[in-house]
Amino acid sequence: MAEVLVTIKIMPSDADVDMDVLASRIGKVDGGRLNNVQKEPIAFGLVALVASYVVEDQEGGTENLENSLKEIDGIGNVDVTGVTRLL
Repeated sequence: MAEVLVTIKIMPSDADVDMDVLASRIGKVDGGRLNNVQKEPIAFGLVALVASYVVEDQEGGTENLENSLKEIDGIGNVDVTGVTRLL
């Protein structure tokens, strides 16, 4: 089965969340293998994490990964911004 690279923007629940701790937590989720994570400034001191995961190309797509991320304390919103099939 093929693999896809999923890019996800992860917004913290509030501006006081320690983004370094959050970045370490998102590497240990079910549903995908963390490939890369970067901080992206949004506005007024708010920072988002942009993470890319390698997942199996199957029915349900990114649903398992998104649900696993939403369960992490400190995450307010999870938004898939891109899906690319890997060769």
